[in-house]
Amino acid sequence: MITTAKRLDIIEEYYFSSKLREVRQLASEGNPIINMGIGSPDLQPSQKVIDAVVHAMQDDNAHQYQSYQGLPELRKGMVDFYKNNYNVDLNPNTEVLPLMGSKEGIMHISLAFLNEGDQVLIPNPGYPTYTSVTNLVGAVPLYYDLKENTNWEPDFDALEKLDLTKVKIMWVGYPHMPTGARGSIALFEKLVAFAKKHQILLINDNPYSFVLNDNPMSLLQVEGAKDVALELNSLSKTFNMAGWRVGMVLGNAECIDAILKVKSNMDSGMFFGIQKGAIAALNSDKSWFDAMNEIYKKRRVLTEKLAEKLNCKVYKEGVGLFVWAKLPEGITSAEKFIDQILHEKYLFIAPGTIFGSNGEGYVRFALCVKEEKVQEAIDRFN
Repeated sequence: MITTAKRLDIIEEYYFSSKLREVRQLASEGNPIINMGIGSPDLQPSQKVIDAVVHAMQDDNAHQYQSYQGLPELRKGMVDFYKNNYNVDLNPNTEVLPLMGSKEGIMHISLAFLNEGDQVLIPNPGYPTYTSVTNLVGAVPLYYDLKENTNWEPDFDALEKLDLTKVKIMWVGYPHMPTGARGSIALFEKLVAFAKKHQILLINDNPYSFVLNDNPMSLLQVEGAKDVALELNSLSKTFNMAGWRVGMVLGNAECIDAILKVKSNMDSGMFFGIQKGAIAALNSDKSWFDAMNEIYKKRRVLTEKLAEKLNCKVYKEGVGLFVWAKLPEGITSAEKFIDQILHEKYLFIAPGTIFGSNGEGYVRFALCVKEEKVQEAIDRFN
């Protein structure tokens, strides 16, 4: 047996990769599974996006290798999107890089900036990929607490007490996943000041700002943010294009150039048709977001009822694609709780523990299930 690399000893298979095999197995046995565990939008992209892809198939260049930096009109579409929706000015030639999903950006950024032994500030709870990628590149996770009593925002006094001499990167993400905490420009200003003080590369992971959120924000709105910061964004949730794998990293031009050095050695450009579809999506007007959020509003109302059926206390201030809820008094294990529901009621929800130790005592419901299915889940507990 050929031994695997030592780096695999300190990571595990992504939770949803392994757990969904169990869920699929239950479904294959004829069980009526309702999956509210994963944030994969079930809604469709707009027709103009589909039409743009179909039309692109006939282009003479459609099936060739594409630029590592994406089509110029895609980069322009991305910076126009930021200007129109966040009032952020960016240079389409130097301050934006299209990605095959923002998840790959986490790896590219880490490879571009982290040496073995460097430390990375990671939110607890937060997106598990920050930790796994940090470990894969030989860097060291340094967790900072997010808690409900501080509205899931960092405690800067606690951060200042840490030894930050080896910290190279700080991951943040608002609206926050998994809790849905909104964040604020005031918070972003504190984060930028903190990053400048300690010479840390600050990265905001921002895929949820248009879902059930009446005030979309970007970290790059803060004056001077581009001196120390990058932002990841994605078309997955905003435009129901999760499987298309279209994301972007924006901000500091020198950092973007460093990331391109990594990316250009790992892929050969995004498919032409997908780029054309992404351009069409980015040109969507307010009516697109309004229509999408009308659906999500109805789903959230029902999902909160479902959570209350389980005697969970919903975090009402949350925005984005999920409902975050506290487990009933006396329940000590989120994973045991969700496994019991999965096997007895055939409902899959995510345990908060997969997002970090501060997720213990919480569960997360995704709003990616049609209203009638959410109602069916409620009825199973009557």
